[in-house]
Amino acid sequence: MRVFEDMCVWRRERVAQGRAGLTLGFVPTMGALHDGHLSLVRRSRVENDRTVVSIFVNPTQFDVPTDLAAYPNTQEEDLTMLRAEGTDFVLLPSAAQLYGDSYRYRVTEVEHSNVLEGAHRPGHFDAVLTVVLKLLQIASAGRAYFGEKDWQQLNLVRGMVDAFFLPTVIVPCATVRESDGLALSSRNRRLLPSDRQKASQLYRALSTAPTPDAASRALRAAGFVVDYVEDCDGRRLGAARLGDVRLIDNVPLGDRP
Repeated sequence: MRVFEDMCVWRRERVAQGRAGLTLGFVPTMGALHDGHLSLVRRSRVENDRTVVSIFVNPTQFDVPTDLAAYPNTQEEDLTMLRAEGTDFVLLPSAAQLYGDSYRYRVTEVEHSNVLEGAHRPGHFDAVLTVVLKLLQIASAGRAYFGEKDWQQLNLVRGMVDAFFLPTVIVPCATVRESDGLALSSRNRRLLPSDRQKASQLYRALSTAPTPDAASRALRAAGFVVDYVEDCDGRRLGAARLGDVRLIDNVPLGDRP
């Protein structure tokens, strides 16, 4: 596994791969890796000659500075996990490299980014789309792999790729869950033990409640602070907090009883 901290050096390597006719899959991450991330790596390895993973904790997408400060830094553990999975390349860009413009230039979507997550986190998707665009350009991969847990983000990224005629195909991958249904997330490690016992009720409420309002009531009764539960585009999406940890999830409406 080769690790690149200088994106100019990586891009020279990428040109060499292209000349050799090698296909490349890309998995963008913010580190604190878990089996959900690794499932994307495994799929990429099956579908491509080479796989590149980026690790970059994007500062612009944290609307609360304390959330950025609390985000886990597990880089050495992450690299060990990626090496064990047979990852070919890892990109470790710095904020100085990705934001040499001090975030003066950014991507803005003006409709679907203003609801659900966007309504509760103003400017969040500007930051996400901007950094994803930069990383897609840097990786220059034929395919990029995104988990369905972040459903709204996935759809916005697909829309951006289409709108700007980017050559990378966005590949959606099913959410990976714990045995009790909790969607894997880097934020889960911040849950207090008592809150971890409750956390799976988010998935249960989204999956079994007859209406979004009923799901919200069930979550509040269980001790969650609910940001939203809504049915949209064939999915039920929800976001709720336990303590200072914000959890999001979604389920296909067709899979519900």
